[in-house]
Amino acid sequence: MESGTNALHSDHDEKVAFGLDRRIMAGRGELDEGQDSRANYWRHLLRAWHLSQIVIGLAVLVLLLHPAPLKAISFSMSDALIVALDWKFDEPTLCPQVDPIAPEIYAVLADALDEELSTEEYRLWAYESLGGAVRIPTETYDDLGKPGEDPRWETRLLLHDYLQNRFPLVHANLLKTVVNQFALVYHWQGTDASLKPVLLTAHQDVVPVDPRTADQWIQPPYSGYFDGEWIWGRGSCDDKSGLIASLTAVESLLQKRFSPARSVVLAYGIDEERGGVDGASHIRDHLLKTYGRHAFSFLVDEGGGYEERNGVIFSAPSVAEKGKLNVRIEVTTPGGHSSVPPPHTSIGLLSALITSLEANPLPATLYRNSTYFRSLQCTAAHDPGLSDETRDLIDRARLNDGALRALQDVLTSADESRFRAVTGTTQAVDLVGGGVKVNALPESAWAVVDHRIADHSTVVALQMRYVDLLAPIASRLNLSFEAFGKQFAHGNRDDEDFVGRVKLTDAYGTALDPAPISPTAGNGPWELLSGTILSTLETALRSKYAEKDAVVVPGLSLGNTDTRYYWNLTRHIFRYGHRGTEDAYNGAHTINEAIKGEGFVEMIRFFARLILNADETGLFD
Repeated sequence: MESGTNALHSDHDEKVAFGLDRRIMAGRGELDEGQDSRANYWRHLLRAWHLSQIVIGLAVLVLLLHPAPLKAISFSMSDALIVALDWKFDEPTLCPQVDPIAPEIYAVLADALDEELSTEEYRLWAYESLGGAVRIPTETYDDLGKPGEDPRWETRLLLHDYLQNRFPLVHANLLKTVVNQFALVYHWQGTDASLKPVLLTAHQDVVPVDPRTADQWIQPPYSGYFDGEWIWGRGSCDDKSGLIASLTAVESLLQKRFSPARSVVLAYGIDEERGGVDGASHIRDHLLKTYGRHAFSFLVDEGGGYEERNGVIFSAPSVAEKGKLNVRIEVTTPGGHSSVPPPHTSIGLLSALITSLEANPLPATLYRNSTYFRSLQCTAAHDPGLSDETRDLIDRARLNDGALRALQDVLTSADESRFRAVTGTTQAVDLVGGGVKVNALPESAWAVVDHRIADHSTVVALQMRYVDLLAPIASRLNLSFEAFGKQFAHGNRDDEDFVGRVKLTDAYGTALDPAPISPTAGNGPWELLSGTILSTLETALRSKYAEKDAVVVPGLSLGNTDTRYYWNLTRHIFRYGHRGTEDAYNGAHTINEAIKGEGFVEMIRFFARLILNADETGLFD
């Protein structure tokens, strides 16, 4: 919710033509960590020097005006250095927190809404609102045709009718626009056009249920059944709960006769589960045309939630999102009868390439400028269950390179797979194919490798890594080599001089760089979001959460959301659904998907308070 080390067997001009200059390939700091560390050192030393010169100048002035023994001047240059460094790295900067932000102008309204949300009548209505949406199987398939051509899209129309009947005030007071036949955009006009609107997004679609697993569900997968604790069914967690919670919040505010000063826009995609190509991409175009670039104050989409750790609630809105590249590796060789085989068939040659990939995973490195390192700082500052040794190591790692490497070793030893996922670019060989008959030599063999690109890297850096790693192997196996549209020649040899060909491509044309990282500490939208989360938690309608301390930390989304299309709508994108980890029965995309009813109510409260707080905030325009 990520670069290779072998030299490329090609000349420099080919590298440049391929767009793979090493300075670019380094991604967003992968190869410059040591330089960054040295630069930071000299920057802080220069700051200390400037401060010391000011101190010395003041001291000389004092001596000239009021002579005194030099020993009376006890504030030396070394003291100035210590002050400068301590000022920059004092403990409060480890993981700064804001105070809870609760509605003030709308305090009475917020209290009245909480009172209503506490009633059984309202809760049952809210649970059924989600249950009814779950009963409509808006499944997304990878092979869906275009909207209007494939009848499988039409389940979205059933959902639209349901929403219109379930939320009458929303449809009477907000302007609804249907985008690309099935995507929905609602505009709630504010009274102050100078204020940037809020954008809340979700998606209508769900992943299909495997019919072979239907009997493994505790409740039928599209029942929407509420058993007194859980609301069951596909989409109850991902992401109809987000869609229905935001609509319920708006419907409830309208019932209380709330009229916003700041406009609110709701946008609901139709195919997030296959990349948003027909939904979010068209919503983006509509919003850019209607509102313009960076027209929104902030955006909240599905994503992180909150969990209790050692008596403290940690809430983690994702401010970054990993990139993505699916690489198709195809080996083609001449066919023939398998009674006279060559030393290696295309399948064997492909296997050699895959073996090399898996024997050389991309490095997972902890960088100080990464989102994950910032979350570790918050753990050190606020998790009482963390050992003193680990807390000290995280603290020292901010400045000490040795401590940073030691921390990486500790985290790798604890859970290497998890560490690789949050710090590096991952790779997984997920698809493979080749051959048509047991006595026929396979003329082609292929595999698709899924990569989630680290937030400090790039698509091009990953492509370069493939060239560096596999081009020498292809040469050794006497295979011609083509990578991402660029042919890499081996001297002046013709194609017929090779036993076959290796071709690397973007498997589905969906390559995506990591998302821009949203600003956090000291930034208005982040502070409003954080303060709203904290106030929603401290006033939670279930005492288990209201009585505990809470902190907000920046998170990293390992997968991709519809926000991949929304980067030009706002610089402040937060992937956060305000769902507790204990509120999901079995996660998403699997059997027994269910959300706890009480947790769903807290999602409604969060969206309502966020809209109210955004309406009266002075933190941003």
